[in-house]
Amino acid sequence: MVAVTRKPVSQERPAQVRQEVALLPVAGFSELVGAIYQGPLEPIPWGTVLGQLRTLLRVNWAILILRPASITHPALLIRDGGHGPEVYSTGYTHFQSFTLDPFVGLPPDQVVTLDEVIEPARWMQGEFCRKFIEPNRIRFILGADIQVEGGIECRLRLTRGPGERNFSAREKALCQLLVPHLKRAVLLHSSMDVIETERQLYSMTMDRMLLGTAVLDERGMIQRTNRVADEILGEKDGLRISQQSLHAEQPAEERELQRLIRAALEVTATGPGVPEALSVTRRSGRASLGVLVRSIPLGPLSEGRHRPAAVAYIRDPERKLHLSQKLIRHLFGLTAAEANLALLLADGLTLDEAARQLKIRKNTIRAHLRSIFAKTGVRRQATLVQQLLSSVASVS
Repeated sequence: MVAVTRKPVSQERPAQVRQEVALLPVAGFSELVGAIYQGPLEPIPWGTVLGQLRTLLRVNWAILILRPASITHPALLIRDGGHGPEVYSTGYTHFQSFTLDPFVGLPPDQVVTLDEVIEPARWMQGEFCRKFIEPNRIRFILGADIQVEGGIECRLRLTRGPGERNFSAREKALCQLLVPHLKRAVLLHSSMDVIETERQLYSMTMDRMLLGTAVLDERGMIQRTNRVADEILGEKDGLRISQQSLHAEQPAEERELQRLIRAALEVTATGPGVPEALSVTRRSGRASLGVLVRSIPLGPLSEGRHRPAAVAYIRDPERKLHLSQKLIRHLFGLTAAEANLALLLADGLTLDEAARQLKIRKNTIRAHLRSIFAKTGVRRQATLVQQLLSSVASVS
């Protein structure tokens, strides 16, 4: 690899930046800024603004590196090369390309070109150029390493091919004005990502506990359901969805359900209120569904339209938790045979039924049960089942 020598990067003053931008045709500047803040909400984040920059500045690649490559993680890129935006992950085997890249370690939040940082004659002879620059028809690169609160780093890269001109001061100045907006938008994206991760975690926990949830807005319309609710409501046995709202099949139960929903929606501004519940009959003859409705109070700065205002929890008593045998063993120090018996008891089987299913004698079953009692510190079978179902294994 040919060594490269970095050149000192000039620090442009804000007045100089404004002067250069004043000479640019920036009628679409507001549209660019709007696309930056819209970016976190797009299916491919910042796909729109990357396409706009690619067209406006006539570049062959517009790239936003959301996560630089490391030994343990691949790089995560959003890029537009003329065929629309795409999410691209380099994979662990491509970490070498980033270790060879000379265009790294830039002054934070400052837009520079590759030729400003490194002598062109030097980096163009290097291994990185031969392996990664030339095959992608790249000659000129403009970029910024953007440092965001919380240790987040993202990188903007715009490229032009051989035979084209280098980036001008005006183009650099335009991109420099976009950097603070992109920095704030990346921070918003990070905050939204944390919230979405927590939401998915809670939803998965509800799924594991076999509790269906239907989130309602201020009109009583269903905004979101989890997997368990989808399965229960999809059976159309006692409860159903009609015109985006929750309904019971039996007339008397339907009237009560709608009363509970109205009551929950009326108290959102004053507080959570007292949740109310009802039992919903199923025409199949299976055990009745339990439904609890409670309000979701408004936050001090919450806007009241089309926001989560109430939630309906739905429990099907016939759905059984599938506890992990391995986790039960480690949690209570049980043998494999003892864990199998404990799981059968938690599933509602009697000792005789468990003995037949495990194909062992009753005396052996009773010996296993005594050992389980000793290890879990309980004395009754019902208490054992309660302890198993209320343990962390229920959300494994």
